[in-house]
Amino acid sequence: MKDSSKVYDVRRASMRFILMMGLVSLFGDMAYEGARSSTGAFMATLGASAGAVGFVVGFGELLGYAVRIFSGRLADRSKAYWPLVFLGYGLILCVPLLAVAPSWKIAALFILGERLGKAIRSPARDALLSYATKQVGRGWGFGIHEAMDQIGAIIGPLIMSLALYLGLGFRGGFSLLFVPAVLILLVLTLVKRTTPAPQSFEMEEEAKGEEEKEAKLPRVFWRYMLFVCLAGVGLIPFQIMAYHMKSGAFVSDVSIPIYYAIAMGIDALFALIVGRLYDSIGLRCLLFVPVFTLPIPLFAFARDPISLGLGVGLWGLVMAVHETIMRAAIADIVPPARRGTAYGIFNAAYGISLFCGSFIIGRLYDKALAYVILFVLLAVLLSFMAFVMFLGKHRQYQK
Repeated sequence: MKDSSKVYDVRRASMRFILMMGLVSLFGDMAYEGARSSTGAFMATLGASAGAVGFVVGFGELLGYAVRIFSGRLADRSKAYWPLVFLGYGLILCVPLLAVAPSWKIAALFILGERLGKAIRSPARDALLSYATKQVGRGWGFGIHEAMDQIGAIIGPLIMSLALYLGLGFRGGFSLLFVPAVLILLVLTLVKRTTPAPQSFEMEEEAKGEEEKEAKLPRVFWRYMLFVCLAGVGLIPFQIMAYHMKSGAFVSDVSIPIYYAIAMGIDALFALIVGRLYDSIGLRCLLFVPVFTLPIPLFAFARDPISLGLGVGLWGLVMAVHETIMRAAIADIVPPARRGTAYGIFNAAYGISLFCGSFIIGRLYDKALAYVILFVLLAVLLSFMAFVMFLGKHRQYQK
């Protein structure tokens, strides 16, 4: 009875930690996704050119992913998970500071500061989450976190839209985002007080040669990264779908954000579903990535609203798998002592692959839609082959 009671207490504490970190991410997405929905237009009002906006946004995304290699390694070496998480989330305060930016150059610094914060906190946060998900199920734990994260991603842009509707302007909207930015730090403080050492949720098994096994990342991890990168390259970004909708006038301008909100809602819902499924059948769930990515260009580049909606819906489903199962799989592939490094490499490589894929797909779209379909087909086939090789290697690794 005592053992079962202890297990129950540990699982309850793990779930409480996951929910509270999910609340942190919810407030975080409210702040920075709310800002990201309007920063381009805001910089234009400050006199920035389209080239300047594109550079700042693109460099910010690159910064937000590339730095994770170093922050993840730092998290493993220093074990300073909480300081990195607090510093990273603290930089979200750059968002409400946009309200007082006197020029687009200063606004650009705030935008880059927020992206740097995301790079600093993500590997350490995901490592802490991975320890807690051991007790409740990797897929379910990361699925809950992703669902709460996406709720914030929906609410944030709506706050900015409301501010603009009420005549508060961009600066007024950014000022409102000060509230979730502060709530992040308050909830984080409470989480750290109640769960100062999430690492205790996952105790490493003592076995001969365990230290040597953790000295470097397992080989199967690199095969997994090949699959992740190919999957990222073949995923059509929503921005290009929106460009297609706008350039062809297939839907109204007002409808485009609604399509995005629907995709985020599907992402949140299916994050829970695929998370549960992952805990039942394991890494085979990753097969959903190539299967559901393949038909996206056929619907997303159609000319009628219903087909476009199906394409956006499939995109939201694939994003749920990317953001949930792909993160959960890292925890099952990599031992705890190297997990921060693994998440850093994973996030950086994934972000760079998305950037490369977006650039290539955008250029191909300018030439001919058929080229986009052929490119996605090739990327999906290669990602499927990489998945088969990875799964075979992982089974050998487990033995």
